[in-house]
Amino acid sequence: MKNQSKTNKVMSAQDFAQLGDGKVAYIRSMTSDQFHTAFPDVEELPAGMKLWALLNADGAPIVIGDSREALIANAWENELQPVSVH
Repeated sequence: MKNQSKTNKVMSAQDFAQLGDGKVAYIRSMTSDQFHTAFPDVEELPAGMKLWALLNADGAPIVIGDSREALIANAWENELQPVSVH
């Protein structure tokens, strides 16, 4: 039997951010405060509001809403595979 060494390949941060781009959308529960902290350029939302975010593979917001089901429907409508982020 041959001794095979395995090498770990490291993916660049840019390549990792592009993983699933245009195919996968991430669904995440967050408060409006967390959303505004993560995306300060987005219009401010009322404080303490619980919402759901549909995010692109690179983490950019696609749409936000108050219903996880609505975001899943939006993902399917745009031919994206929705996955949950915990």
